[in-house]
Amino acid sequence: MGELLMREASVPHRVTPRSDRRGDGGAEFEEFFRREFVSLASLGTAITGDRCEGEDVAQVALSRAHRDWDRVSRYDNPGTWVRRVTINLALSARRRAAVGTRATLRLAGSRSETEPEWVEADPELWAAVARLPRQQRAAVALHYLEDRPVSEIAELMGCSESTARVHLHRGRSAIARALEVRP
Repeated sequence: MGELLMREASVPHRVTPRSDRRGDGGAEFEEFFRREFVSLASLGTAITGDRCEGEDVAQVALSRAHRDWDRVSRYDNPGTWVRRVTINLALSARRRAAVGTRATLRLAGSRSETEPEWVEADPELWAAVARLPRQQRAAVALHYLEDRPVSEIAELMGCSESTARVHLHRGRSAIARALEVRP
């Protein structure tokens, strides 16, 4: 592909605007994928409570970004779009799988997969996060895993900043109560 672009660039008077060239976004999307995947998988894992499901959600979100890359790449921040898709997919997956997951865990007795490093560092904390309502869980994951400010959390969650602050505050309060921490 790079060879083709080099040939096009070397032909005098044949300049094609970037947005009109077919296939130009391949390398750009690869870079986007490499930059975003780990963060999206962590976000998905924090929201779904399951590493494999979190990675699946990230892959689906990125495949949708790839499918629509001509449009998505023109957004001011394609990362915001793909995070919003990841959040929506993770929340939907969690709702669909809630009953099945509980039954499977009861039968299995415990998880056999390796937890992400941040879960291993404080499993009680992330167990408390997993018990939060979905919007609070998403706000906490965005704030603490991705170090996002409230304004970005609000944008990603599709709500006002004050609503995002409320989700974050209620999530923190519930976690503190669950861990018996005094604020």
